[in-house]
Amino acid sequence: MKEYITDKKISVIIACYNEAENIPTMYRRLTDVFAHITPQYELVFVDNDSRDHSAELYQSLCREDNRVSAIIMSRNFGSSDTSYSAGTEYASGDAVVWVDGDIQDPPELISQFVQKWLEGYDIVYGVRSKRKIGVLFGFAYKTFYRLFRRYAYIEMPMNAGDFCIIDRRVADALNTLPERDRFMRGLRAWVGFKHTGIEYTRLERAAGRSSINLGSYIRIAKKGLISFSYAPLSFISNIAFIAMTVTLLAILAFPFFAIFYPAPRGFLTLMLVVLFIGSVQFCILAILGEYMAKIFEEVKARPKYIIRTIINNHRV
Repeated sequence: MKEYITDKKISVIIACYNEAENIPTMYRRLTDVFAHITPQYELVFVDNDSRDHSAELYQSLCREDNRVSAIIMSRNFGSSDTSYSAGTEYASGDAVVWVDGDIQDPPELISQFVQKWLEGYDIVYGVRSKRKIGVLFGFAYKTFYRLFRRYAYIEMPMNAGDFCIIDRRVADALNTLPERDRFMRGLRAWVGFKHTGIEYTRLERAAGRSSINLGSYIRIAKKGLISFSYAPLSFISNIAFIAMTVTLLAILAFPFFAIFYPAPRGFLTLMLVVLFIGSVQFCILAILGEYMAKIFEEVKARPKYIIRTIINNHRV
C-alpha cells in the first residue's frame, strides 16, 4: 500500500498569464510531487485572460484529470494577487498552496511546506535566499523589502514571496477581507497566525517571456507600501523641512551668484521662492494623491475580479 505524508486535502493555486509553454510541465511536476504527499488534492489554474493557447491546454488537462480546474478571468486584472484571491476563494482544501505558473518557484518544495504545516504552522512561505536575476531587478527587490520592513506597520519576512502554503483558517480569514486592490503577501502577514519560512533558490523562468517589467514591479511595490504604511504621509513634513533647508542654503549662496553670475534685479530671489513653494507643493500633492487613488478604488466597491468561465469536470 502506498504511503502518503497526509490524507488531508490540499488545493494548489497556480497563477498564470501566457504560460502555455509551462502549463504541461507544471502539471507534470505537481502530480509527481503529490504522488507522495496526499491522494486528496486539486490543482486550480487561475488564468488572467491569457492571449496564447492556454485555454486549450486547460480543457485538455481537465478532461484527463478530474482533480484539475481552471478559472479564466474576463480580462487581465493585473498582478498575480488577483489570481491568488480568486483561487483561494474557490479552493476547498484543508490547506492552500500559492505558486506562480512560470515554475521559478520549484513545486518540489511543497513537500517541505506540507511537513511544516503538519507540525502546526499555519503559514509556511518560501524565502528566496538566492535569485537568478539581473543586477537591476535584484537591487530593486532588496530595496523594496528593506523599505517595507522599515516603514510598514506589519512585519513581513525578508525575501518572502507569494510561494507558500496556508492553512484553511488563514484562507478563510483572507477571504473575509473586503479590500479589492490586494497585496496578498502583505495581507498574509497581516492576518497573523503561526508562520515559518523555508529558504530556496529562485530560478529563471522555465520557458516563455515574463509579462512583468520594471514598471510593473514598481507599481506592485508602491501598492504594498501604500497599503501597509503611513510613513509616506509623515514624509510630507520631512520633505517640507528638507526643501526649506535647501532653499535656505541657496539664499545664503545668493550673494555669490549675484556677484559672479549677474541677473536681472530680483530674478534669482523670485526663482528661489517659486522653486521652494513649487517643490513642497508637488511633493505633498503626489503623496496625498497616492492615498486618494487607493481610497477611490476601494470606495467604488467594484468586485476584485470577474470570472469569464470555470473549466472543470468535477464540480457543479
